Amino acid sequence: MADRLDFQLLSRGLRRMGWIRFWVQLTLGVVVVGVLIFNNIGGRLARNSERALGLGPGLSLTTLAFFVLLYSLWQGWLIVRTGRALDSGVRPSRGETSRLLKRGVIVDLLGLVFSSIGYQSLAGSLFVQASLQAPGFFGSPMGGNSGTSLVGYPITSIEMLSVLSNTQVLFAHLIGLILSLWLLQRIYRTG
Repeated sequence: MADRLDFQLLSRGLRRMGWIRFWVQLTLGVVVVGVLIFNNIGGRLARNSERALGLGPGLSLTTLAFFVLLYSLWQGWLIVRTGRALDSGVRPSRGETSRLLKRGVIVDLLGLVFSSIGYQSLAGSLFVQASLQAPGFFGSPMGGNSGTSLVGYPITSIEMLSVLSNTQVLFAHLIGLILSLWLLQRIYRTG
């Protein structure tokens, strides 16, 4: 049977790691939503936006991974709340706490899957675009170009922001997964 000191240490650890998880994921989530909004606005304002046709599936999966990140943020808040409850008189059981953490692991794994597939889509699209660039100064075409093909279009900063938003959401889910696994191990080690 675990004594009072073990519950206090476990409570403090759950609260601390829950807050770290929550704030890191929130910060990265704000960056992701800012980049996605900027990418959406900038993509509509950019000329020749039809050339970035392959970025659509990658951005859709990044957006889906962002929505999973919002649920993961909720899980982080529930971890903090469970940590507070462990230090009170009404303690959740080890099973309830482990189910919460396992749900967080599954959510972050799902987010990692979506963002990894989205990253592959974005990187593949940009690779094809980069491989079709004509040699010249900063990818500018040498000679005449009809303007309807991908040849001669340099990779823009908006397209690179797409990859940046994806890597941010991927990193946020990775942090959540690592902290959830550490907390799950900590729960089963205590007691």
